[in-house]
Amino acid sequence: MPKVSVIVPVYNVEKYIEETIRSVLSQTFTDFELIIVDDESKDRSIEICKSFTDSRIKIIHQKNRGLAGARNTGIRHAQGEYLALLDSDDVWRSSKLEKHIQHLDQNPSLGISYCSSEFINDESQSLGIYQIPQLKDITPEIILCRNPIGNGSAPVIRREALDEIKFQNNFYGEIEDFYFDDQFRQSEDIECWLRIAIQTNWQIAGIPEPLTLYRVNSGGLSANMMKQLDSWEKVIAKTRAYAPQLLAKWESLARAYQYRYLSRRAIRNQDGKAAVQLVNRALASNWKILIYEPKRSLQTLFAAYLIWILPRSFYNTLENFALSITAKKQRKAIGKSQTS
Repeated sequence: MPKVSVIVPVYNVEKYIEETIRSVLSQTFTDFELIIVDDESKDRSIEICKSFTDSRIKIIHQKNRGLAGARNTGIRHAQGEYLALLDSDDVWRSSKLEKHIQHLDQNPSLGISYCSSEFINDESQSLGIYQIPQLKDITPEIILCRNPIGNGSAPVIRREALDEIKFQNNFYGEIEDFYFDDQFRQSEDIECWLRIAIQTNWQIAGIPEPLTLYRVNSGGLSANMMKQLDSWEKVIAKTRAYAPQLLAKWESLARAYQYRYLSRRAIRNQDGKAAVQLVNRALASNWKILIYEPKRSLQTLFAAYLIWILPRSFYNTLENFALSITAKKQRKAIGKSQTS
C-alpha cells in the first residue's frame, strides 16, 4: 500500500488541473497514490486528467457533493497512512510531500502537518506575498480565531487522526463514513480541524517552508463573502453544541477575527464600502483585536477607509508600495525561520 494518498477534488477547473497534477507527479517523495474525485465536472477537466498515464492515478466519479463531499469520497477510497489534500487550482513545490512525511514520521503525536503558502495569481505568477501561519502550540482557540492551517492545500493528515473524528450519517440515501461535514459548502476545513483539536489528543503543527502555491482568484469574492460568513456561523453553532465553554470564552473574539478577515478580502476585491462595514463590525464584536494584533488590525482599518475615500489609482499606488515592503519582510521571516 502507498505511504500517502493525495486527494484532489475536481470540478470545472480545466484551466488549472494539468498544472496541479504535474506538481503532484513531480514530487521527490514518490510512494503515493493520486485520487482524483470527479465531482460531476461539466468541462474538460476529467478529460485532461485521463490524459495522464501514471499508474498511481485513480479517478473516482460521483454526483456533485461539493468540496467536502469530494474529499470524503477520496478519504473513503484512500489506502495511505497519510492523507494529503490538494485543491484542484493550487500547486505544490516538488519537496512538499517529502518534508511533511519527515515531519510526521519524526513526531508520532502529530496528527496534522501543514506549511506556509505562497500566493500566486490566475496566471500562476507569484504575487510576492505569503501566508505565514503560527507553526506550533496550536490550541482549539487559535484554530477558532485564526485557522493557522490556512488553506485546503496546505495540510498532510495522519489517517488515524481522521478516523478518530469520523461520523456516520445518511446524507445521500445510504449510511456512509464522513470526516469533513458535507453539510458545509464553505468553512468545512476549520470545522474539521476544530473537531480534531477538541475531540482528540493529536497535535497540530507546521513547517516554515512555503511548500504550497495558493491561487488567489478575485472572481466572485463579493458574492461569496456573506455565504462564507453564514457558513462560519453554522460552524460556530455546531461547535458550541459540544464545546460550550470554549465558545463562551472565545466566540466574540473569533467573530471579530472573522469580520476582519472578510474585510481584508473586500479590500483585495477593492470593495471599499464592504471593507469599512466589515472592519467596523469586527471592532464592534470585540475591540480587543486592537490589543492582541494591533498592527494587522490597524492596517485593515486604515486600508478599508483609504480604499473607500481615495481615488482608485492613488490607492493602488499606495497598496503596491505597501505590498513590496510586506513581501521583503515575509521573505526575511521565512528565511530566518528555515534557518532556525
